[in-house]
Amino acid sequence: MISTRGRYALRVMIDIAKNQKATGFIPLKDIADRQQISEKYLEGILVILTRENMLIGVRGKGGGYRLTKSAEEYTVAEILLPTEGTLAPIACLKEGAPACNRSDICKTLPMWRGLNSVIINYLSGIKLSDLL
Repeated sequence: MISTRGRYALRVMIDIAKNQKATGFIPLKDIADRQQISEKYLEGILVILTRENMLIGVRGKGGGYRLTKSAEEYTVAEILLPTEGTLAPIACLKEGAPACNRSDICKTLPMWRGLNSVIINYLSGIKLSDLL
């Protein structure tokens, strides 16, 4: 299940893509007001997206946030992964998960791997620009 943080990250990226001008920055307060997200909660999401180089943040007068590349260059998967940590449908498929002692005999593991692949491929095929 995609968390509130992941859903809000998508909303924020859409908002910035829709409202930024060529060189302009969108103030956090404006995003929070339009998206009806508390500024404090939004700050946490923006920190993640900035750390992942999806956004550039500038403090002070005239500051705010803007995309680092065009909306056509972002996928939903790349926006969700840093905010969610994983999109894996089961714990044993999460990156860095300890090896499952049943993986050799697990009859359902191929199905779960297939579902994981479908999820990643589907979300990787949707661009931020498609959501505008």
